[in-house]
Amino acid sequence: MSTVKYFQFNGLLLNDGWLAPAYIGVDGRGVIQYIADQKPIQPVSVEAVNGFAIPGFQNAHSHAFQYAMAGMAERHPPGSTDDFWSWREAMYHCALSLDPDQVEKVAAMLYAEMLRKGYTHVAEFHYLHHDKDGKPYANLAEMGERLVAAAKTAGIKITLIPVFYQKGGFGKEPQPRQRRFISSTTDEYFHLLDDSAAIVAHHTHARLGFSVHSLRAVDAADIISTFNNGPRDIPFHLHAAEQLKEVEDCVAYLKQRPVEWLLNNLPVDSRFHIVHCTHLNDDEIKRLAESKANAVLCPGTEGNLGDGIFRLTTYAAQGGLWSIGTDSHISLNPLEDLRWLDYAQRFTTHKRNTLDDGARVLIQKTLHSGRAAMGNLNQKYFGLGEQFDAVVYNAKSPLLAQASIADMLSVILYTSDSSDLLGTIVDGKWIVKNQVHVRSEKITAGFLSTLKRLQS
Repeated sequence: MSTVKYFQFNGLLLNDGWLAPAYIGVDGRGVIQYIADQKPIQPVSVEAVNGFAIPGFQNAHSHAFQYAMAGMAERHPPGSTDDFWSWREAMYHCALSLDPDQVEKVAAMLYAEMLRKGYTHVAEFHYLHHDKDGKPYANLAEMGERLVAAAKTAGIKITLIPVFYQKGGFGKEPQPRQRRFISSTTDEYFHLLDDSAAIVAHHTHARLGFSVHSLRAVDAADIISTFNNGPRDIPFHLHAAEQLKEVEDCVAYLKQRPVEWLLNNLPVDSRFHIVHCTHLNDDEIKRLAESKANAVLCPGTEGNLGDGIFRLTTYAAQGGLWSIGTDSHISLNPLEDLRWLDYAQRFTTHKRNTLDDGARVLIQKTLHSGRAAMGNLNQKYFGLGEQFDAVVYNAKSPLLAQASIADMLSVILYTSDSSDLLGTIVDGKWIVKNQVHVRSEKITAGFLSTLKRLQS
């Protein structure tokens, strides 16, 4: 009796286009053993799926705890001024409120929702390290371990990225409200990173990355030391140039713009995943594109916080690479964020062709750099010997039902919402089917009870 499970899809997106129809066989570990446009010759049972499957998306930037406040910092009294910096105060309040059990339940809910929207792997940019008094837990990686556990509960893959956060701003000591984030020295940070690596090593669904929060949050010399003395085979993440004030403060303190400083002081290359990059000048765009570093763009959060618009048209024309993330999780649908990314360029250029063959390039770049952000350098969408992770769109949705295969990817990207998803498959198993997560009831109950306690 065969141990391989077979699916039949209307179409499967490969690097060079659609395989239609598509038959996929996966073993008990979710590893692909068969891909073809015809059913295997030998008699096998096949699950017929009336849908189009594309690779699962990678969420390249997540602060899981912030999901506990998503949508709750949107009331703006008349005459008030609200921007990134005032929003940050609300975020600090949230960060000081959560204990490890609550972080785990919030993260499990968030990750289940990511899966329900089409993400199959998340990079967790994790800086909520210590207890509410700012003291390290007995297990330095306690909070990271809870995030890895939450990902396991939800069924998503995770790259845990412990963050080095040292300062309260350029040349400033940390504020009391940042006390849960702080590692005072590179030695303290590397102890945290080592303990996090030990946690990740025990789980097949988890990987490791490393990070400094930003140029404003770590001394310049320590940023250089952290990268140079850190692991050489995992991705390196950091924030840069999100806000105009941040750029101005960086110029005043370091005499260079943030991305300019990075390019001048570190061997920036494809291991770098630089989050936001909202405010770049022409030279920075050119040099960043040439470096083959990856910009991590978070359109939902960047729009919500009033950060600004990344110059994707110029960057892409010079060969720049990018992925997407949900950051504060005000938006969780990858298709929505990709549309935001494109439409913001159309607003500013007054042209519709931000990218040649827009849907194909948006998806390709996002998947390739997204995988690299996770520490996965495999560029093949689906291949023999690879895990089968996919998001499946309903072929009976009216616009998909009438679309030609040549237009299918564009129709999915530019018209679909979450109601068009049939489900999400991770390691060859349905984790979300017909828009319902397999552990929805338990995860949702834990999340709602946590939010109720927090709000009271």
